[in-house]
Amino acid sequence: MASPPGAEAARDPGLQPERTKLAWRRTTLSATVAAVLAARQCVADGSGDPAGLLGAALTLLVWVAFLAVAHRRMRALAAHRPPALSPRAAVAAALCTVALACCAIALVA
Repeated sequence: MASPPGAEAARDPGLQPERTKLAWRRTTLSATVAAVLAARQCVADGSGDPAGLLGAALTLLVWVAFLAVAHRRMRALAAHRPPALSPRAAVAAALCTVALACCAIALVA
């Protein structure tokens, strides 16, 4: 069933933007915990191994990139009706998530 013209503009978003913003915050918190644990694991032995330091630096770099994407989206959600997530931002968030997962796999293996 097709909606009448202009119905989308008059739609009340309700609490959906707030729920989405909270979801971004939870995801950011999860990424923060994962990055801190990964960095801690990389430098846990205290020997100053260059590979461990590089792993910690890459993990923190990916975390900062994810924070930038998440912060930008949360600021957009603070507006009344934010635009759709751009493909570039979606790809950046997905790549950061995959990169953090790869760091975790490399630490476990």
